[in-house]
Amino acid sequence: MSIDLNADLGEGSAHEETVMGVVSSANIACGGHAGDAGTMRDSLRLAARFGVAAGAHPGFPDREGFGRRELHFPPDDVRTFVREQIEALKAVAAREGVPLRHVKPHGMLYNMAVRDETLARAVAQAAADSGVPLYFGLAGGGSVMLREARAAGLREIGEGFADRGYAPDGSLWPRGQTGALLDAAAATAQGVRIARDGVTTAVTGEPVAVPARTLCLHGDGAEAAELARALRAALEAAGLRVAAP
Repeated sequence: MSIDLNADLGEGSAHEETVMGVVSSANIACGGHAGDAGTMRDSLRLAARFGVAAGAHPGFPDREGFGRRELHFPPDDVRTFVREQIEALKAVAAREGVPLRHVKPHGMLYNMAVRDETLARAVAQAAADSGVPLYFGLAGGGSVMLREARAAGLREIGEGFADRGYAPDGSLWPRGQTGALLDAAAATAQGVRIARDGVTTAVTGEPVAVPARTLCLHGDGAEAAELARALRAALEAAGLRVAAP
């Protein structure tokens, strides 16, 4: 059995190098919610150094809100700004000689695309336009993200979250509410359970199916380095091979 371990990086975290040395895939911010040509270059160089699969992490063009505010754009605008962000990272990656392997939307763009078919289609089409082959989206929970990725010709990869609480329907528990963010110990336990068994327990106590092929930890948290090391060790101790898809 194997599982991919990914992290959202290129966002200014002090833990980036440590986390990059542990994960197998890196979602690199590409100018929407965070990041610029310099941070993209630095993250890509770290990914190359550690043999980590690099991917694009486009979000709402909302630096003030770090891409975590609910915003609304026409589908053509979404397709345009997502494609522009991916292309910006592709240009830096080409100069660095690093291939881009996947696209994973960020923050509220991701959460809204779980349920909003029109938005999910626009994001998936932008990813397909870019020519990057893999697409990370929420596993289970009635998510339309992976369906739209498949329709756009992408290879969809179901994603679970080690350090986020789940709602009973398989969506992520809203940030700002009790149980939304897990500490390192709880996140490690949840990550192993999702990777090994494809299931976790919702904040409200119900079992939730999470058929994930990649597992996310957030690289900007205060415990990011501790969690990355603990989760990688626990996955391997459970007999799972950590590898990019």
